[in-house]
Amino acid sequence: MDKYMEMIRIRFLMMLAYRTNYYTGILIYAINIAAYYFLWSAVYGGRPSMQGMSLEQMTTYVAISWLARAFYFNNLDREIAMEIRDGKVAVELIRPYSYLGMKAVQGLGEGLFRLFFLSLPGLLVVSLFLPLQFPEHAKTWFAFALSLLFSFIIFSELNLLAGVVTFFTFRNEGLLRAKRFIIDLFSGLILPLSFYPDWAQRWMHYFPFQAISYIPSMIVTESFQGAAARDGLLMQAAWCIALLFPLGWLWRAAKRRLVVQGG
Repeated sequence: MDKYMEMIRIRFLMMLAYRTNYYTGILIYAINIAAYYFLWSAVYGGRPSMQGMSLEQMTTYVAISWLARAFYFNNLDREIAMEIRDGKVAVELIRPYSYLGMKAVQGLGEGLFRLFFLSLPGLLVVSLFLPLQFPEHAKTWFAFALSLLFSFIIFSELNLLAGVVTFFTFRNEGLLRAKRFIIDLFSGLILPLSFYPDWAQRWMHYFPFQAISYIPSMIVTESFQGAAARDGLLMQAAWCIALLFPLGWLWRAAKRRLVVQGG
């Protein structure tokens, strides 16, 4: 584990070298969240609630969704694709560690940097001028933290799957763009899933996307409480385990198909 912990530290320090980007990122996220607030204010039009959520809960949902994204988001898929095209993956595969495991902990180091230098400061800035409604109970914050960790694992597993596909296609820029759009749309980042039609909500239960953004945001706004929060966490844990099987199978097949194009 020592080498993985060291890689987390190294990636954190690498991101620290470009921390100015994250200071500007706080401003960009704040503007983005404020724009959503004014949009939802117009949609609510003075109504006390919609789909069981007040305007304050919706504002909190939007703020937490975008700032949580800064933690779980990473570009592991693009990094893998680039290393395959450049031929660097051949060197990585002979090193004494798991290639996919190392990528995952690198993403964790990057996520921890964003958490401390973007998400938390950004949440503080946004709370100064928007009516956010934070939970008062420690168990809600604990459930949210656990849910956010599951979000990172699921998002990273999907990125690793998309990256490994490059072993077979060699170039997959279109797939990566489509994946990012689908996740943002169906994870609940742009619109809470409870606002989708009933038939769409039923279909979304068969995919892991809602476990990325929707569940943690509903927990922190206390729209999910008790059994609903527990079921959401269990669903996330189930997807964390389930995605390991296709990832493991695809990775074994990819190593047999490795063709180095560069290097």
